[in-house]
Formats: sequence, C-alpha cells, structure tokens
Amino acid sequence: MKLFRLAAVLAVLAGPAYAQMPNLNLLQEGPGKTPEEKAAEAEREKAYKETLKKIPDSKASNDPWGGMRSDPPKQPAPPKASAATSAPKKTKGGTAAN
Repeated sequence: MKLFRLAAVLAVLAGPAYAQMPNLNLLQEGPGKTPEEKAAEAEREKAYKETLKKIPDSKASNDPWGGMRSDPPKQPAPPKASAATSAPKKTKGGTAAN
C-alpha cells in the first residue's frame, strides 16, 4: 500500500513539472523545393484545373427514386384579411351592464 501511495504522490508532483517542459520539435523541416520541382508542381496544377473545366455540368438529377416520391405538400392559402377586419372588435372593461 505504501508503494501505491508513493507512486500516486510522485504522479501528482510530476504533472506540473511535465507541463513546464518546452515543446521540442526533434524533426527538422525538410529542404525547400527546387525551382524544377516548383515548375513541375505548377504544371500539374494547371493540367488539373484544365481537366476540371472539361467536366460537363450535371443538368438532370441522378435520383433513381425521384419518380416514386409524391409532390411536396402545397402551402395553405393565407386567410382573407377583409373578413377579419370587417367584424367589430369586442373590448374589455367599459360601462356595459350585464
């Protein structure tokens, strides 16, 4: 039990110390690209963009179940405003005797 307690105390004390360690990057960045590699990459990118322009736009839907679905539900017509405004409004309060 003492061993477990000692391990727990060390773990608690080591946490803050580990957090203060600097972030070391042991892997160096690779060398830059040569002008020939840059030119080849630019040429590949240009060819890729030209190929994308050759793809035709899809006009028709590719939905095989499109004919099986029903039409979307129709929106109900808005109520007529003239019928609602012509009726007199009842007001609360006042001097009406019951």
